[in-house]
Amino acid sequence: MLTIDVHTARRFILGKQALWPGRRFQGVAGTEQAMRAMEYLQLDPLQVVARSHDIALYSRVIDYSPGMWEIPTYQERRFFDWGGWLATRPMEELPHWRVVMRRERDGGPDVEQRVSHIGQEHAAAIKEMRQVLRERGTVSNRDFDMASRTRTNSYRGRKDSALALYYLWRTGEAMTHHRENFERVYALTEAVAPPELLYESPEDVADRFLIKKEIAFHGLARLGRASDAFQRGVPFSKARRIVADLMAAGEVVEVRVEGWKGSFSALAADVPVLEELMAGRVPDGWKPLEAATDDEATFLAPLDPVSARGRAKALFGFDYVWEVYKPEHQRRYGYYTLPVLWGDRLVARFDSRLDRPARRLVLHGLWLEEETQAADEAFVEALAAGFRRFLRFLGAETLDASAVQDVKLRGRLAAVTPG
Repeated sequence: MLTIDVHTARRFILGKQALWPGRRFQGVAGTEQAMRAMEYLQLDPLQVVARSHDIALYSRVIDYSPGMWEIPTYQERRFFDWGGWLATRPMEELPHWRVVMRRERDGGPDVEQRVSHIGQEHAAAIKEMRQVLRERGTVSNRDFDMASRTRTNSYRGRKDSALALYYLWRTGEAMTHHRENFERVYALTEAVAPPELLYESPEDVADRFLIKKEIAFHGLARLGRASDAFQRGVPFSKARRIVADLMAAGEVVEVRVEGWKGSFSALAADVPVLEELMAGRVPDGWKPLEAATDDEATFLAPLDPVSARGRAKALFGFDYVWEVYKPEHQRRYGYYTLPVLWGDRLVARFDSRLDRPARRLVLHGLWLEEETQAADEAFVEALAAGFRRFLRFLGAETLDASAVQDVKLRGRLAAVTPG
């Protein structure tokens, strides 16, 4: 068993997710590299300042612009999007995920039952959409008028055609060909995926892959958290045995973090990285191309793996909840609050909106974990640098910081331009 301190654990998880010690990827090629480092790029349609997945890639990739992720995904076919927990996955993983897709079609204890229920309840519409895809090539939900369809009450769609297309996508008969205004345009799988990937991995190979991917995604993983991983295909009824087999084979190691309860699983391939971090060194391949996070603060997406779903509290003692789905009177900070990463800590958060016609980012509030940070010149300049890059990413020209309480900090941020 390997024992590490909290400082090492934080840097390891941040670095595995390509957030520390700074951006090490650039442009379209770097976008693909970042998506692979993240293991999953979770997609979300909501756009306030920008979509969550675009903010996640801005945090990791120099010169990233909104929508750039679609180039390696839909134009170059290096990734595919899929799942009730909607995320991109590298295309070469498709044979493993086809096992999960088939399980979803058949139903079972480790899958979402609603998918198989759609197959039973809407068999006629599914058969029809299958034929439509063969005839037309590509189809979107908008191609079918509500008046001509059977209305449904599912949260996955209000028309039987929408549910049928969704079912074909979830069970692997169809894939996302591309997106229009974020809406999926479907095609049959053989029209999207390379023919050499249109097979299923053996069950045991797929299960081991799913467990190892889940560990890689978390860096330090506890696979008992079913609510996190349920939609990512991890076979919980077999998970404990599979982890034990992987440990016996030397592919996974047990790690303890000083001060944290219990133990965690990590990939054995990451042990040299952990040892480098324990020695106070930056691992090979992690050195930033431009400013480090000590010199330029980074803003995390609402669904960033290192901070979403309570992980910010566990890792950083930073109590972060995405309040977008809370009623307004229950929000503590704001509708679209983003955490601020400085160095290897989460030290602040802000809520904002993008005034697109005026090309202005408007801060509704900025909250520091420690009020003394407002007088810390290094932090203030790092925060200003972070907003400078954020404005460029958003295509904004000015920052409205009038809601910032501290007078000196407000003045410094108000002077930020994209540069």
